[in-house]
Amino acid sequence: MTDITRELGAFVAGLTYDKIPKAAVEVIHMGFADCVGVMLAGRDEPPTKILKDVLAPPAGTSTLMFGAQTASASDAAWINGVAAHALDFDDVAIKGHPSTILVPAIIAEAQALGSTGREMVTAYAAGYEVWAELARRDPDHYHTKGWHPTGILGAIASAAACASLNKLNAEQCTMAIALGASQSAGIMANFGTMTKPFHAGRSAQSGVLAARLAKAGFTSSLDALEHPQGFLSAVSPNGRFDATSAVEAGKIWKLAVTKLSVKKYPLCFCTHRALDGMLDLVAETPVTADQIESITAVTSRRNTKVLRNHQPQTGLEAKFSMQFAMASCVVAGRAGLTELVDDFVIRQDVQDLMKKISVQADDAEHPTMPGYSPFDQVTVKLKNGQTLQSKEVVTVRGGPDFPLNREQLWAKFDDCARVGNFEGSALKLFDAFMALDQVARVSDIPSLSSGKK
Repeated sequence: MTDITRELGAFVAGLTYDKIPKAAVEVIHMGFADCVGVMLAGRDEPPTKILKDVLAPPAGTSTLMFGAQTASASDAAWINGVAAHALDFDDVAIKGHPSTILVPAIIAEAQALGSTGREMVTAYAAGYEVWAELARRDPDHYHTKGWHPTGILGAIASAAACASLNKLNAEQCTMAIALGASQSAGIMANFGTMTKPFHAGRSAQSGVLAARLAKAGFTSSLDALEHPQGFLSAVSPNGRFDATSAVEAGKIWKLAVTKLSVKKYPLCFCTHRALDGMLDLVAETPVTADQIESITAVTSRRNTKVLRNHQPQTGLEAKFSMQFAMASCVVAGRAGLTELVDDFVIRQDVQDLMKKISVQADDAEHPTMPGYSPFDQVTVKLKNGQTLQSKEVVTVRGGPDFPLNREQLWAKFDDCARVGNFEGSALKLFDAFMALDQVARVSDIPSLSSGKK
């Protein structure tokens, strides 16, 4: 058995900015910028507002959603994390949504500590690589056991990131990681409700708490990840986890290989390949809902389980519905923030069309993309007997092999800032995070001047 917990603690404690590959730093910049954008878009969403009202946080060191209000780093990470995941528009990688947890936790704690941009970049690298190390150690999909991977892996990664920011030594970093493991939580049954973004916010907050407790001398098990009754064993769907291979963090940089998939659509990522196919199809051959006999979307077995809502009634439910995704493409010609609202979801033409849409599971797996079928494809049968079929979609737009360019990233950020009624300069904020390693202090970032200098 490998000392995974200790070795990851040593990796986090020893990580410095100059050890991070340049290609990885560019991914981190993108992760920060995209996450901040979707956080702005989500700051007025019901889960964000309700949590903020219930917590009623007193003023503190850290900014809430780049506005005038502040809170403690712990509460800011929690609330900002919920805002970042509220619209399910945040990036995807390593079996979950890494930035929606790492970015809120890092920004909140960095404000409390007065960290530099390079220290924030380093913290993100620490959290991402710890997350990736754990994700690779189980060949099975956490979703199949009911776990929300973002919730269970995120708390550990957030702890690693905050331990890095706090410059903890190897043993303290190990303690923080183990503390994060005991705060791992999140179940798929709550997808399509306010509790899914709660998972992200809580995991971000858990990392802040774990690092601070470890710094103060709080103890935890030095083998909490690999122990027979530890994290890997507890969450494994089929007990096929790997507790023996060497730790790759810091040696094989997943950030430079796996990177991030930036979402083009504010729906569950499991819909995105089919969305690309359907939107291309209707662009080539425009059709109306009343012309359609049926629509069939083929996707992976895992995806069919995640997309649990077949006849959604709310915008939140629609985020986890292939039926809605396909119907939106036909009725609106797009699937964006404008469509992910209750009024559009319950429109009669949308509801009627969803009843004509079925999802077919493909049990074959893509050789290098766990959880995905070799391709997704959409078939549309028209009432006149004509059949339309999308291409076989393998590479999703916004993914590592088909990334959004800076102009497209900025367009998404700008749109999100407008949706969130952001009153500052969206472009200055975007530019700051796209060059975060050049920022001398976190307080130099626009709208974060309220933090500790």
